[in-house]
Amino acid sequence: MSRAPEFVPLSDAALRAVSGANSRHAALIEDAFHVLIETPGGGVSLNGDTRARTAAKRVVQALAERADAGDDVGEADVRVAIGEARSGRGEGGRGLPAGRRGPVSPKTAGQARYLQAMAENDLVFGLGPAGTGKTFLAVAHGAGLLLRGEVERLVVCRPAVEAGERLGFLPGDLTEKVDPYMAPIWEALTDILGLDQLRRRRDKGEIEVAPLAFMRGRTLSHAFVIVDEAQNASRLQMKMVLTRLGEGARMAVTGDPSQVDLPNAADSGLAHAVSLLEGVKGVAVARFTAEDVVRHPLVERIVRAYEAEAARRGKPG
Repeated sequence: MSRAPEFVPLSDAALRAVSGANSRHAALIEDAFHVLIETPGGGVSLNGDTRARTAAKRVVQALAERADAGDDVGEADVRVAIGEARSGRGEGGRGLPAGRRGPVSPKTAGQARYLQAMAENDLVFGLGPAGTGKTFLAVAHGAGLLLRGEVERLVVCRPAVEAGERLGFLPGDLTEKVDPYMAPIWEALTDILGLDQLRRRRDKGEIEVAPLAFMRGRTLSHAFVIVDEAQNASRLQMKMVLTRLGEGARMAVTGDPSQVDLPNAADSGLAHAVSLLEGVKGVAVARFTAEDVVRHPLVERIVRAYEAEAARRGKPG
């Protein structure tokens, strides 16, 4: 049953964010919930049935909060907020800790789907180009689980393909030899947890970052496991690490199937594992595209150029 319109007061910045250029954002909200949005001044007026107004108001408030915090609000943010309002639970950013630069939240609809997949499945593959947040969001999700006590450990591993058999020739002890390959992980953990908390939890054994080879023979129970740069894991390595899952464990496997550094690209275990496991109960696959790139805007254009060139050659990007 329709009722009188509900007025939501907004700042000027929030009103601009909710309306969008040429009222594009408002139109997306109207189409999603079958409401009418008007801007009589000082805010927005929502007209529709009670449930629709409630959901639309949730989107308006989420966008207003971003705008008032000084964040840019784009169409992707509107679509993410709509998806969260439709679910009624907001899985897109639920339980994520705040990083040093503010709250960690999805920036694109693809990122929101990825986070929701990790919340609902024990094994998630995150596939796509660099800059889409695959690793950072997996680390943030795992850190959130650890901070809430839902897992006892956060374990991150990645193959040190570039070192290969030459690892022993690098200077320093084993930690010094492998740390260069783990730098992106340490950076993400430091950004999310802060250096002091990271050190404390690492010293207590609650956080472990190690080469993929170190996982052999182990059973990882009550842990969130991230396998990063998984396109550089061989088929045997991939089977090995996937079967490390123990009681109460979950896993995210991230990588870009188009960036294989193995001597024989056909030996990559990432695409092979996805082909075998997609559709299996408890397994989800999240695919990112150039639209999900959240680095410098030029990165998206670079990714698209390479994808176009690969398409002309008839090969995957």
